Amino acid sequence: MPRLLVVLAFAVVAVDVFAIVDVILTDRRRVRALPKVLWLLVILLLPVIGVVLWFMLGKARSGSAGRTRTLAPDDDPDFLRNMRLKEEQDERIRRLEQELADLDDDDKTN
Repeated sequence: MPRLLVVLAFAVVAVDVFAIVDVILTDRRRVRALPKVLWLLVILLLPVIGVVLWFMLGKARSGSAGRTRTLAPDDDPDFLRNMRLKEEQDERIRRLEQELADLDDDDKTN
């Protein structure tokens, strides 16, 4: 029986240390519900419950936060908007160059 308690205590300490290191190394943008310092206090004051709460509530899933989904250029609204603006700017430059060429031709014919 005492051996089981020692193993159980060691397991709780190991999981707590893992959770504390995980809180410290987790990016601030992925931490939910409480600030990191408070999560550390919860884990230290409530060893088993604090760890469960941290992994269930405190840390955002890797797929849902921090990273943005990569879009193909034809699906990205910002890319498409920039392409439209660039096309409009290119067209405006072509018109101005044509107007300048026409003005230059008018000067040569006179």
